Amino acid sequence: MKKEAQELWQPMTHPGTVQDDPPIAITSAKGVFITDANNQTVLDAVGGLWNVNLGYSCQSIKDAIAQQLQELPYYSSFRGVTTDKTLKLSQNLTNWFGEEQMGRAFFTSGGSDSVETALRLARQYHKIRGDKDRYKFIGLKKGYHGTHFGGASINGNVKFRRNYEPYLPGCFHVSCPWTYRNPFNEEKSDRLAQLCAQQLEDEVISQSPDTVAAVIMEPVLGAGGVIVPDSSFMPLVREICDNHGILLIADEVITAFGRTGAWTGSRLWNVQPDLMCLAKALTNGYFPLGATMISEKLVDTFEANTDGAGEINHGYTYSGHPVGAAAALAVLEELKTNDLPTNSSLRGKELAQGLAKLKDAHRWIGDARGIGLMHALELVSDRSAKTALDKNSMALVGQEIYNNGVMVRISGNNMILSPPLIITDQHVKNILDAIDAGLSALTKQHD
Repeated sequence: MKKEAQELWQPMTHPGTVQDDPPIAITSAKGVFITDANNQTVLDAVGGLWNVNLGYSCQSIKDAIAQQLQELPYYSSFRGVTTDKTLKLSQNLTNWFGEEQMGRAFFTSGGSDSVETALRLARQYHKIRGDKDRYKFIGLKKGYHGTHFGGASINGNVKFRRNYEPYLPGCFHVSCPWTYRNPFNEEKSDRLAQLCAQQLEDEVISQSPDTVAAVIMEPVLGAGGVIVPDSSFMPLVREICDNHGILLIADEVITAFGRTGAWTGSRLWNVQPDLMCLAKALTNGYFPLGATMISEKLVDTFEANTDGAGEINHGYTYSGHPVGAAAALAVLEELKTNDLPTNSSLRGKELAQGLAKLKDAHRWIGDARGIGLMHALELVSDRSAKTALDKNSMALVGQEIYNNGVMVRISGNNMILSPPLIITDQHVKNILDAIDAGLSALTKQHD
């Protein structure tokens, strides 16, 4: 596929890479398996990109998309008009997230859009209330919130910021509760949660609380390396926000719809955020669609406003796209009959146990972590020094795993696993066996 790929620039990739090392072209998929242009079929342990929770053969979603294309392929949802499917989806989502007390839905084209919308609405909320100095955002180091200037500004990984700076002013970061690497050298998760929360409160105070609009966080950090906080951490963040009149934005783009073993990451930690960012599994990856869910507290402030400050001068051409809405409605129907959180939790525990055994067997694994069906292996060349494994070695491991029938995601020195939530115990075994083979190949090369 080298010649065919020469005109392609890929996301998150050096543009010169494709010229020498063309990407694998995926041509078909069925169930939890994908097939490439060389007719090799492998188990997709990436789940597309965290989003194909129901697998690739969910016919009801495909049928809903096809039917909607025949009935109404597109219409705008700007002022004065919308579509029937858009209205129905907004109602269904507010019901779905009733436990989080979400009262309204604002539709977007994807996760980055949903984060951008949440950041804007957070600033606007404070302006409506007269707190016009509240414009700052605080996020977590290693947090990931998409690639728009707003989301990238609050991203906590320099990798996603360095080549595009300067970013938005007023964005600050505090340590995340990552037991494997943290500035406190603290391995106890509950103690680390307290230390990170204290650092957050200190940052709020040092910025002056009346200038901070929102704290944004993933309930479980995804792209930063699947960092699972102690169960006390998000409640502590919620308490700090409440004490200082700050909004809490939950970036649920990855964690919503069952991936953590709960229907939302916020629900996993028993927290009600003020805004929630959705995308990915909302349509099972079959159509680009996102949503920002707005809590009742914000709804009351916006809808009661009479001086024009509550007018939302923000949106996208494809906000509430009827085909995407039809797909999402079909997804929600499927979710009613598929207990994804339970399977995610059960298979996740099996996966965690297997990864722990692999850590005992392979010196390359510095840390194995995860929850539900989002896991990561952090690979190192020296365990005691926690030295990140080099790029070429990571590529070798990933390729050997693929050769053994499984697709994993290599990101830096992390191997990320986020398979569809419908996998079986046999699929878990297949994933573990392939990883074992990949790490054994690395050992063979070095020994």
